[in-house]
Amino acid sequence: IELSRINRFAGTMILFWPFAWSLTMSALEFKIELFRYLQILAVGFAGAILLHSGGSMVIILTHSGGGCIWNDIVDCDLDAQVERTKVRPLPTGRITIPQALAFLAVHVGLIFWISQDLGSLAWWIVFSTVIPLAGLYPFMKRITYFPQIWLGVTLNAPILLPSAIFVSHISPSSKILALGGLTWTLWYDTIYACQDRQDDAKAGVKSITLLLDQRVKQGLGAFASVISFSWFMAGHLSGNGLFFLLVGAGGGSILLARDLLRTDVNNPKSCLRAFENNGFVIGPTVFVGFLADYLWKQRSMLQQLL
Repeated sequence: IELSRINRFAGTMILFWPFAWSLTMSALEFKIELFRYLQILAVGFAGAILLHSGGSMVIILTHSGGGCIWNDIVDCDLDAQVERTKVRPLPTGRITIPQALAFLAVHVGLIFWISQDLGSLAWWIVFSTVIPLAGLYPFMKRITYFPQIWLGVTLNAPILLPSAIFVSHISPSSKILALGGLTWTLWYDTIYACQDRQDDAKAGVKSITLLLDQRVKQGLGAFASVISFSWFMAGHLSGNGLFFLLVGAGGGSILLARDLLRTDVNNPKSCLRAFENNGFVIGPTVFVGFLADYLWKQRSMLQQLL
């Protein structure tokens, strides 16, 4: 449980929401019927659980394969130097590296099994996130101050999957939403890293948080602006209507502004609360906006058929 972070469900939901946004947006844009939409959504949620614990990102029938377990294996020496992470199973020796690798192998195997029937474009998106992106992410914090960008690409590749599955190409709306998803990762991971700034600096861990230093709030403000723009633009390009503009993009933007104003980046508890808000409040708010528009369009289509 501790190694896979199943008890930290905010992390799973943060992985799930970008895929759920994109799936719902693409289902409306490409007129996908409700049963198929719900089927893919359910498989994507299962993938999020598998890949938060065993891999490093989620996706519809696929995912990346390095996440929490792989990160803990690679970062065992660094985690032992950070107050918040030194009690994890690997630094304390309660689980050995071979045991963790065996646990990881089960998760990765399940992910590739789930994704075996995807089309070629979608499967390659999955493969690239599992092998080079997720696999190399833990090393990025040792060589660059921008590991969150690599993480953002890894975690948000699933945004490209729905259009790749439905129409075998990546739609402009999905590309814009993926940009927003990447920036959302920069937002919440920068906030999360504020908890460990002093320990990370001592351990030699690099991050955008340390690079921004006293300008973290300004950086977060810039990230929030890009995220908000991407939501509105993706909704416009995909044909979403008033529900999404008011509830999804509008409501999500207000929540970002609220957390930007009230989060104390020097207070670990405040940072953790703001991080978890992304999984439990901001993510679902944007999803509800997309979903309301999709269900309304489904209702209109059914009325026309009847």
